[in-house]
Amino acid sequence: HARYRGLAKTHLEHVYSATALNLLRYDAWQNGHALDRTRTTHLSRLELALTA
Repeated sequence: HARYRGLAKTHLEHVYSATALNLLRYDAWQNGHALDRTRTTHLSRLELALTA
């Protein structure tokens, strides 16, 4: 866990995180799986509340 101690270490952690996410996205794309959405916009929530 880098947590602002050394700028180079923090940068490296960000690079590793971005690489891992890109690998997950690439794997999902190769296998034809859609990635789940993790967020719902306020407008979508309001729309769901009004239709329920």
